[in-house]
Amino acid sequence: MVAAYRGRASAASNPVCNDPWALRLAGPEGEALSRRWDEHSPSMELWMGLRTRYLDECVVRAISRGIRQVVILGAGLDTRAARLGQKGVRFFEVDQPASQADKRARLSRFEGYPIDATTFVACDFEHDDFVERLESAGLELTQPTCLIWEGVIYYLAEAAARVTLERIAAELDPRSLLVFDYLNTKMAKSSPRLRAEDRAMKGIIEELGEPMQFGIDDPTPLMAESGYRFLRTVSFDELALEYTG
Repeated sequence: MVAAYRGRASAASNPVCNDPWALRLAGPEGEALSRRWDEHSPSMELWMGLRTRYLDECVVRAISRGIRQVVILGAGLDTRAARLGQKGVRFFEVDQPASQADKRARLSRFEGYPIDATTFVACDFEHDDFVERLESAGLELTQPTCLIWEGVIYYLAEAAARVTLERIAAELDPRSLLVFDYLNTKMAKSSPRLRAEDRAMKGIIEELGEPMQFGIDDPTPLMAESGYRFLRTVSFDELALEYTG
């Protein structure tokens, strides 16, 4: 579904992002899910497009500053290695083995997709050590890394989210950059004050078997407690203004 929205935002008459692979990766099932979601959340295509555009630009800026390692945590149907890869830059995609196998099967049907542009790191986050898996795959912990953690943190229990944040801060080079999106507590915890649109969206997510668990109202205490010292928060409205006017 996410890939379908990313692809739709890329194929629009005024595209806000650029992912030429997304719609084919999503397939008919993903597109059908996105059309169903439209009935409840007409702004979702724009939201996904803006998120993709901003995270893409974070990766491009990191590479332009000399970072030569990019990690996509919970990669799903991400295509950044194919779209943003440059000579001398290594991409690593970390995901559950079954999800990764499904993605590779889909990609095997495409002509022209540079599947070797990334290093696939199979990892069950509940049982495997993702830092060890990355290091075994060739990530250099003493070199700065750009980490993209897109559409993941709100599906985790708070304890699991904190452990991941702490491990990144403690074990990766301190010049590294972590970029992730989050939702507020009202959205994640099903507040009775939710808009009807948001309540319907949550219902679809829960029906798909991935209920939201963790919301963040102010990320500053969380990030400080987890070992971070530099923080910037960008809102949906800011991105909409910047990219669409």
